[in-house]
Amino acid sequence: MGKISYYTEEGLNRLKTELNDLKTKGRADIARQIAEARDKGDLSENAEYDAAKDAQGLLELKISKLEDIVANARILDESTIDASQVSVLSTVKIKNTKNGAVMTYTLVSEEEADLKTGKISVGSPIGKGLLGKKVGDKAEIKVPAGVMEFVVIEIGR
Repeated sequence: MGKISYYTEEGLNRLKTELNDLKTKGRADIARQIAEARDKGDLSENAEYDAAKDAQGLLELKISKLEDIVANARILDESTIDASQVSVLSTVKIKNTKNGAVMTYTLVSEEEADLKTGKISVGSPIGKGLLGKKVGDKAEIKVPAGVMEFVVIEIGR
């Protein structure tokens, strides 16, 4: 059994859609490639056939992993989350104490993290360092570049 992961409803639906696409379109494409390669003759010396079979194996591995993730996924109910401290799905405004930069991040699961949209993983160094903090708390977070210090300015949903 895989580890239980928590997702927003949107994130879990995106995973289910990807899984469905791989099972339908992905498998159909691979089957077509194998059939085309098989039609080209001797399979013992057919590099296209070997490549298509390898691609099939990789696709099935990816499908298996996604099935495991979806089977162990749980949807987070935002109404049950304590809004007074930083937790999963919190939108946190933090200020870097050294340079005064203010950043806003939403803490999400590993698979939903996307820095471009301001979503960071709860498993990242900054995500771990912010968990459980309240407004006004200082967080000293060890990052690859050294230790950074942040102050939690605001916590939202």
